[in-house]
Amino acid sequence: MDTVPTLLFGRNKLFREGLKSLLKGSQFNVIGESDDVGMMDFPEDIEPGLILIDLSSNPVHIVDDLHHLGSVFADSPVVILNDNLCSNTLASCLAAGAAGYLMKDISLDALLISLQLVVLGEKVFPTHLAALLVNGVANTVPANIPPDNSFGLSEREMQILQCLVQGDSNKLIANRLSITEATVKVHMKSLLRKINVSNRTQAAIWALNNGLLPNAGALPSNPDSSSSR
Repeated sequence: MDTVPTLLFGRNKLFREGLKSLLKGSQFNVIGESDDVGMMDFPEDIEPGLILIDLSSNPVHIVDDLHHLGSVFADSPVVILNDNLCSNTLASCLAAGAAGYLMKDISLDALLISLQLVVLGEKVFPTHLAALLVNGVANTVPANIPPDNSFGLSEREMQILQCLVQGDSNKLIANRLSITEATVKVHMKSLLRKINVSNRTQAAIWALNNGLLPNAGALPSNPDSSSSR
């Protein structure tokens, strides 16, 4: 298991110490920490494989902090740890380049798996991201995006994308749209290619960034039928 040099930021020293203790023995080795991103002097030869930020103690400057870290460590993914899930903050972190946004009540096993995925190039977000998208993101969507803009997606692909935002599994999508799971997979592959993402979580995030929120009246409920179409 390769060691991942890790930087840790957060004004709550007790939290930093606790997180360092939890990470001990894992592949994530904390090589530096500070209570303020802007105040830390980075050695010229430092190359972190991961950066963790405790957002709850310093939410005001997070966008500036992310931009600063991106300019200094362009190849180092940043994961935000927070006490709560705020739609505006999540959208801001996404736009500023965060690779992950996790709740601090996450289990250690889930945290380690999430961090491993980030290091591998994935983006990780709370499992209840779909609920946030449905209920809280409307005010963060740029007003200049037409509501009927399909971004080159077919009507069926748009329906499947909306299902992804709601957190639906392939089986549930198939039931909702009265098609087979195999057909869902074909459409899924096509829409992922068209929007240039690699998985369903990234597709949901893409939808968030582009204002493609679920339309409660546009999708059928969960019928028992799953006939092909």
